[in-house]
Amino acid sequence: MKKHQAKILICASLSLLGSLPCIPAQAAETAYGLVQQWPLGKASKWDYLDIDPVRNRLFLSRSDHVQVLDLATGKPVGDIANTAGVHGVAFAQDLKIGFTSNGRADSVTVFDLDSLAVKQEIKVSGHNPDALLYEPASHKLFAFNGKSANVTVIDAQTLQVVATIASTGRPEFAVSDNAGKVYFNVEDKGELHVIDVASNQLVAKWPLKHCEEPTGLAMDVAHSRLFSVCHNKTMVVTDAKTGKQVSRVAIGEHPDAVIYDSETASIFSSNGDGGGSLTVISQKDADHYAVVENVKTAQGAKTMAMDMKTRRIYLPAILNDQFTVMTFAKK
Repeated sequence: MKKHQAKILICASLSLLGSLPCIPAQAAETAYGLVQQWPLGKASKWDYLDIDPVRNRLFLSRSDHVQVLDLATGKPVGDIANTAGVHGVAFAQDLKIGFTSNGRADSVTVFDLDSLAVKQEIKVSGHNPDALLYEPASHKLFAFNGKSANVTVIDAQTLQVVATIASTGRPEFAVSDNAGKVYFNVEDKGELHVIDVASNQLVAKWPLKHCEEPTGLAMDVAHSRLFSVCHNKTMVVTDAKTGKQVSRVAIGEHPDAVIYDSETASIFSSNGDGGGSLTVISQKDADHYAVVENVKTAQGAKTMAMDMKTRRIYLPAILNDQFTVMTFAKK
């Protein structure tokens, strides 16, 4: 049995005995490094990327279309066209459909997850939809509109807009606790807002102290911890039940995405400036964190996706005038 597997089993045993929740130690000591590159043609703008774990596909937003790759080989398997100013992608696996947020078109494109064929385009109740979040228990899609400071709520079964939620500023990335609450950063205000999914109401507004322009957001659901990455080279950790800030961690410049890996109790921040870096953080317990390493990536590599089966991390950047996806893994 591997060491990290044994530690996870010990944690599980302690939980069954009634002890406080246990966080497994980080899985391995080896450093992350570049393991492959996929050149994908001429340079273009891009934003978020995401992985369909059911079909093993990587979705890349590329200005006016979404490029879809086979995750094992990096070979193109399809393309979703006419997504002007595309930012994000979300998946409703239970309904076998996906969504793109089209910032310049003020719309959401609905597509079939198997064939990638477009089914419908939905106009949002705001301007410049950016982050997207699908909440499976309610079958609701949340589109976070940057220029109009609001959130469009769409019934993913009927594909109809059912509500609009006002924010105090520009909403950024969002996460769900899978128990009726959605959380999102407000970039220009340095705040964290909370939506009650059942009522489509904003129920809390928390200041993110010591955090300038929060962008990426991730969550440790088991321990109710939210991780916001900020442009002042800081990640702040918030208690999702109380809004209290419990920790701050130094990260790289210009972060735009953050991922939490519950199996290894690790957090990853992709930082696009300063030459590009990937900050790897170890979660010691719910309130204590330590930087393990800062891995060199590439200038502009600020967004990422992680395959939770292989623990490979995918980061896009422009290398040698080519749009390229870099893959990082433990060596």
